Amino acid sequence: MCAKARTKIDYRSVELDGVRYVIVRESVFDRLCERANVQAAPAAAVGQTPEATDLDGVTLAEKLLRRRLAARLSQAELARRAGVRPETLNRIERGHTTPDFATIRKLVVAMDAAEQEFAKNSIS
Repeated sequence: MCAKARTKIDYRSVELDGVRYVIVRESVFDRLCERANVQAAPAAAVGQTPEATDLDGVTLAEKLLRRRLAARLSQAELARRAGVRPETLNRIERGHTTPDFATIRKLVVAMDAAEQEFAKNSIS
């Protein structure tokens, strides 16, 4: 809970690529911004393209493919580690489907573990 907080708020946290984020309702976010006297601006409004802020489409597919190849994993191996079907991973990497958050999370966790293993084995 924040210092000097008067009421508790419900929130959820997630970790993506080693960074923890807190998810709150948009109405709570708006109130926090108002109290802090800051104006929230969507990422596209501060110079980024909408595609840069999406968790789907070509950006995600390219990033996932690049990480998988760098860790020297086959699609089948990453799919097995993440607990998703190889066909699903194939469609994601080709940009033919938009994965839900749970699938993204599984893939990120599996990739993080694979990259750590690869780094450890590369040093040995």
